[in-house]
Amino acid sequence: MLDERELAISPIVQSSVQHNAQTISNIRSLTASLFGVAAGTLGLESYPGFIFYLAASLLVSVLIFAFRAEGKASEYFHSPLGDLWLGEVFGGMSGFVLTWTLFYGLVRA
Repeated sequence: MLDERELAISPIVQSSVQHNAQTISNIRSLTASLFGVAAGTLGLESYPGFIFYLAASLLVSVLIFAFRAEGKASEYFHSPLGDLWLGEVFGGMSGFVLTWTLFYGLVRA
């Protein structure tokens, strides 16, 4: 366990940073699939579908920033821009495209 001196020298606890990154990854994966369901059900095609995903991902980042990080992202993430705002956005795109095409085919067939 870390003592006060170690925390004063290095205030970033690596296990907490890893936990926060894993939590963000899980949220992004789940919401990417849900956004794919929504885009497929709405019948979005091509660029409007990808714009929908990027806008929805930005909304998720804002909600995480407001509710989970309580407006203080630098206290919870080593690099807030990379970890919170841009992290895993493109990693979740494969799940988005998979569920988007599945539900688009189910609805439009």
